[in-house]
Amino acid sequence: MPRVLIAEEKHMIRGALAALLRLEPDMQLVAEVDRQDAIVRTAMASRPDVAILTADGMTVAAELHRKLPECHTLVLASEARPWLLRQALSAHVSGFILNDEPPAQLAETIRKVVAGERIFNPDLMLRALDTDGTPLTARELEVLRLLASGAESIDIARSLSLSVGTIRNYLTSVVTKLDARNRVDAIRIASQAGWLP
Repeated sequence: MPRVLIAEEKHMIRGALAALLRLEPDMQLVAEVDRQDAIVRTAMASRPDVAILTADGMTVAAELHRKLPECHTLVLASEARPWLLRQALSAHVSGFILNDEPPAQLAETIRKVVAGERIFNPDLMLRALDTDGTPLTARELEVLRLLASGAESIDIARSLSLSVGTIRNYLTSVVTKLDARNRVDAIRIASQAGWLP
């Protein structure tokens, strides 16, 4: 009987996932977590076979793989972004599906990853093969690299001979494209994806 941990900060979504899993007679929900920083600690205590994470949980997935290798990770994402798939593969995620799939798909995917299969959304796999990986333009990456090195917007503007407003626009675009919470999160996402040397 697969033991499952759900990590989702939105209470309604977490509750819906828990309700779906409770309908499965061969699954046991062992923990629910609403914060990223509590996932590994909770997993170490509850010893799930599968941890269901959101797309922003790639760092946690990698840490779970190191500290609790017998726990498979399954990512539920709201969008099919090819760079997320690359992050998932780097983090040793066992499965990656979109949260608009039929509800029965979740239980079936859990069973498959517990059996040792790796399950990834096929459309996402094809899109990942058709792209160079990053959704960012060369200029956006350059601005983000400079920001990651500690430069302020005004310094970046001077070094690239652009206005501060243009730099802010680039950084807003970066945050939006990466679905990041802020600039620091955008740097983290790009670094984990290998786009920042």
